Amino acid sequence: CVQPLAWSRASCSHGLKDWKARLSYFLQNSSTPGKPKTSKKSKQQTFIKPSPEEAQLWSEAFDELLASKYGLAAFRAFLKSEFCEENIEFWLACEDFKKTKSPQKLSSKARKIYTDFIEKGSSKRVLFQINIDFQTKTLIAQNIQEATSGCFTTAQKRVYSLMENNAYPRFLESEFYQDL
Repeated sequence: CVQPLAWSRASCSHGLKDWKARLSYFLQNSSTPGKPKTSKKSKQQTFIKPSPEEAQLWSEAFDELLASKYGLAAFRAFLKSEFCEENIEFWLACEDFKKTKSPQKLSSKARKIYTDFIEKGSSKRVLFQINIDFQTKTLIAQNIQEATSGCFTTAQKRVYSLMENNAYPRFLESEFYQDL
């Protein structure tokens, strides 16, 4: 994650309002979080927010947050506000990759993940490559030659640990989460 060095109280307040607006937009326009409820009388969609009890579960374990569709959407928006959404995007891509059965699809998905998140000058829509060491990058480059479902395991664990130990505690301290 990259955070600007000089954050004033005013810019944090403005950033929080911007973050809440982005999250609201993301939740209403994303297929990732829970299912929007559409009433038969009006075709307008409204998003059902989690109960305070569900939001409280997120603070008990990082896995609880990731398992909740709304929690995942909120965490994604939070990471985007901190300019490190590549971490959750990579982790989710790896989760999808591990479910792939076809060797041909496994190989093409491995190359895409490598190109999008690891290769220098990655083409992913996010701003930065994931933060992993040179040895892990080299190991992945070798592993994707004959891709298996475990070729990103080490990198995925490192990114998970980075999110769990750095971004997750900041998310739990955020005003948005506290309001939930």
